[in-house]
Amino acid sequence: MTNGRSLLVLGATGQTGQHLTRLALEQGHHVRALARTPAKLAVRHERLEVVAGSITDDQLDLDRLLDGVDGVVAMLGDRVAQQDRLVNTEFVQRLVPAMRRSGTRRFLYQAGGLSAVPGRRLALPLRIVRRTIAKSYDGQHRDNEAVMRYLDEQARDLEWMVHRAGIGSDGPSRGELRRSRHWISIGTFVDCAAYDLRMLWDDDAVHTWDGSAYARGR
Repeated sequence: MTNGRSLLVLGATGQTGQHLTRLALEQGHHVRALARTPAKLAVRHERLEVVAGSITDDQLDLDRLLDGVDGVVAMLGDRVAQQDRLVNTEFVQRLVPAMRRSGTRRFLYQAGGLSAVPGRRLALPLRIVRRTIAKSYDGQHRDNEAVMRYLDEQARDLEWMVHRAGIGSDGPSRGELRRSRHWISIGTFVDCAAYDLRMLWDDDAVHTWDGSAYARGR
């Protein structure tokens, strides 16, 4: 992977986003982070630019945010807001045209492992988990599914990929997550962040919506 790229990180103050921002800076990248509450971002660095704002703001200057950016990483989720509104879908529908205008082509969107990909049902055990234990997150998964349909149907000119992550805890690294169509491991935030950074520049991941698994789970 070539160092020195410029990234726009959406969701940088989240648990995965904090790790991804730090890792990107450690790898020599420049990071522009959109944050509703900039003070929540623990990282400070000369190559980090923090922009105060929210994806729900219709006046958000996406052209300014994307100026000079090589790739975008979106790790977005608001469980309460997404119960009644496709928040992320509405934003991605504004982001994609702005990416076209700016010439930014790479886009990684992090969804959940319980979000079904277009044209494919979740396995029965996952459907049961989604309807029971994870019922309060159903709005997020419906939003993620709408994002994937939009990308598949209307944005195949861009080099997007979706990471259907099984995020578990903020513990230490458990190893390297790898792309998997058939298995999703419960990964730590730092491992999911490292995976997102690798996948963003992986040509083989373009137009995929796979999960991620530790080596023993592939």
